[in-house]
Amino acid sequence: MSLETFTRQWATLFTMSLRAVCNVSLKSIQQLTYDEYISSLPDLTAMFLLSMDPLPGSGIVQLSMSSVMTAFDHMLGGSGAANQPARPLTEVESTVIRGVVDRLLHELRYALEALVRFSPEVTGVEHNPQFAQAAAASDLVLVTSFEVHTGIDVSTASICLPFNGIFPYLERAISGPGLGRDASRREAAARAVALRLEEVPVDVAVRFRPTSVLMPEVLDLRVGDVLPLRHPVRDPLTVGAAGITFAHAVPGSEGRRLACLIVTPTEESTS
Repeated sequence: MSLETFTRQWATLFTMSLRAVCNVSLKSIQQLTYDEYISSLPDLTAMFLLSMDPLPGSGIVQLSMSSVMTAFDHMLGGSGAANQPARPLTEVESTVIRGVVDRLLHELRYALEALVRFSPEVTGVEHNPQFAQAAAASDLVLVTSFEVHTGIDVSTASICLPFNGIFPYLERAISGPGLGRDASRREAAARAVALRLEEVPVDVAVRFRPTSVLMPEVLDLRVGDVLPLRHPVRDPLTVGAAGITFAHAVPGSEGRRLACLIVTPTEESTS
């Protein structure tokens, strides 16, 4: 939910800053090693290295060069043509784009504020992923990938955060007070349902074993005829509801009413 909010704010920020229609959609969230993440990036890209104070480790905002060049073209009043140069940013271009990234980090900080409070700041820019020493090769990172539409340009972007720095806050959010409140509500609802069920009347039937009768015998039945049952005299009757047997009983009476006494079933009666 927080990242969906962030994508909407990202699209709004780019649309206002570039004066061009921009759309951003969330593609995936993955746990990778830093080496796996770096290997998945193109040889030439725009990587903005981040400090994560007070979290340990460093982060990265990665934008494709086509997206960055298209954004720079729009910011200078250009049309954002498809044929943008594929080269590292100049010092001027880097400074201008960094201003947009700083505003993007503000939106990221706001979107994740309910989960974790931190202040990401750009500490450097790299264009070759192999030179971006933001973590050790085996360190775990949380990588969020996005699809960015800037005018006619369609590209991918990613945000890399240190997993060990974020994980304690994710764990706290999963098992935090909110989850406890939900569990308490479910338990209270279950108790309320159980109490109401105790007041619901249930039709209970005491039955003999079923007896098979041929159709001609049924048609010939008359008042006074005796219909032999297949229920052994010593076997208790079944007590059930909704077709489910839950007890056994022997017939009797209580005052002027018929009654039954719940008994322990014999092995023969349950077979």
